[in-house]
Amino acid sequence: MRKYKNYNFEPVKNARKILWPIAVAYDGVTQLRNFLFDKEVFNSRVYDFPVIGIGNLSTGGTGKSPMTEYVISLLNDSYTVATLSRGYGRKTTGYLDVSQNSTASEVGDEPLQFARKFKDVQVAVCENRVEGISKLREKSICPDVVVLDDVYQHRKVSPGLLILLTAYDDLFYQDLVLPAGNLREKRTGADRADCIVVTKCPDNLSKENQYKIRAKISRYSSAPVYFAAIAYSEIQSIRGSLDWEAFLNKRITVVTGIAKPEPFLNYLESKKIDFNHLKFSDHHNFTEDEINRLDDSEIIITTEKDFVRLDGKLKKSKLYYIPIAFKFLGDAKNFDEIILNFIASTSK
Repeated sequence: MRKYKNYNFEPVKNARKILWPIAVAYDGVTQLRNFLFDKEVFNSRVYDFPVIGIGNLSTGGTGKSPMTEYVISLLNDSYTVATLSRGYGRKTTGYLDVSQNSTASEVGDEPLQFARKFKDVQVAVCENRVEGISKLREKSICPDVVVLDDVYQHRKVSPGLLILLTAYDDLFYQDLVLPAGNLREKRTGADRADCIVVTKCPDNLSKENQYKIRAKISRYSSAPVYFAAIAYSEIQSIRGSLDWEAFLNKRITVVTGIAKPEPFLNYLESKKIDFNHLKFSDHHNFTEDEINRLDDSEIIITTEKDFVRLDGKLKKSKLYYIPIAFKFLGDAKNFDEIILNFIASTSK
């Protein structure tokens, strides 16, 4: 049984309906901006080498980090890969290279996670993606491929391959634009995607339901649609992995600072452990007072993204995390071929 304590307040969906007039105005602004980019009134940089963009139409929670890691893993043995992110939540600005010794406050949690996991991949952050790509290409070891994380609305860059993610429990075609809903732009923005991945699917999602979702997505985009579930790895600490039996009958606190923690919590419940859940906002920067309160816990289990923000800050609590990855439901080979064929046709 889990107990909750929330440190952020999420609006009730029904209450957001009163924000519809603002959503109409917001929608008009985003449509005008996209129109000006489409008509080349605003410049969008096109590259003659492989640039892969990953993003979504909605705000957070679609699995951009696991997808970025999937693409890196697919390419890393054959190409020199770099990944570029904005570095959401960092306290710095401008271009920065990310190393294993960087901190989340300097570079953001997700880029730091990439740097720690892929030691031979160039990881950088820059809010100006054009500038960031230029600096990466100036390096003595020039990357063959640049993977852009969370770039769907950053239209000053035009990736040669654009991957759109939409979560199974929050499909973009069922949503409204901000602030009445969670969409950053109108549903028709899906038409810019070269392929679409429905993420966080149930492992047993039927072919019939996949067909129905594809049919609804096809109203907005002709891109091929793929389906993926979350695959959880063994629980980890800085010293290695552990067996779940080690956590039975322990006093456990689960800490999450991600957009949608429910799948993570459901997975922990499936392991038959009891825990208290402390929920923070996405990319939350933990204060000194919060760290001190967390340090009263015997055991803390968290996500990999939260781990990089907590690692090294706790003096007494034992800190563990659970990595996640994408698991495609039957179409991994076809999805991989889209990426590999794109690189083969774009590389010089």
